[in-house]
Amino acid sequence: MAVTYADGAITLDNPPANSYDIEFMYEFGAALADAEADADAHVIVVRSASPKFFSAGADVKRFLANDVETNMEMIRLAHETLASIARSPKLYVAWIAGHALGGGLEIALACDVRYALEGHYRLGTPEVTLGLLPGNGGTQRLARLIGIGPAMELLVTGRTVQPPEAERVGLVSHVFASQPTFDIHVAGLHKLPALAIAHIKRAVYEGIALPIADGLALEREMMEQLFRSSDALEGLTAFAEKREPKFTGA
Repeated sequence: MAVTYADGAITLDNPPANSYDIEFMYEFGAALADAEADADAHVIVVRSASPKFFSAGADVKRFLANDVETNMEMIRLAHETLASIARSPKLYVAWIAGHALGGGLEIALACDVRYALEGHYRLGTPEVTLGLLPGNGGTQRLARLIGIGPAMELLVTGRTVQPPEAERVGLVSHVFASQPTFDIHVAGLHKLPALAIAHIKRAVYEGIALPIADGLALEREMMEQLFRSSDALEGLTAFAEKREPKFTGA
């Protein structure tokens, strides 16, 4: 299996570079389904088994061998599979510790948050150099994440960046010095209230596609639901009592 789920993590393991084709994407979808079915995990880390690559993206040789419809079948599958992450109530965290290029970066862009390890590897969308565009969500998610101007420069030049610049432009939220420091951070994420995370995701992902007035109405709806939850009562009470809250997801 090139993609597996276990213990709160989806692992990409398709040597040498985690390049993917339609079979890989079906496995990625199955791993997402396994993650969704795991009631004990509300934070899912998407990571690579390779020390050099997060993912080099789609298998270019397969694109060349396929006809247009076969290639588009993979693109349509990737669109639906990656879009399911935004619909999930769980928090998906991309852990990038090696090259994340083209469709590999697009997997990370589909996650809710991206973190990177210090190193000299590259992140970017070089598809323009093949006469293509980033077709697994890159043109849409990158522009929404870092802004149209910075995204356009990366998209039309195919320029890749190292982790410090990726953090500077907002492509990743933080660059960690080591795996253990990232693990400590993730342990903290697991302590956050799952219900509030789910409502934040819905407010952001659904609201961004709406006129501002409708987005604010959705925000009010999410806020009211949380006000009625046990987790909000626990969070507010714990704050007043100066203790750590114990969230239950209800």
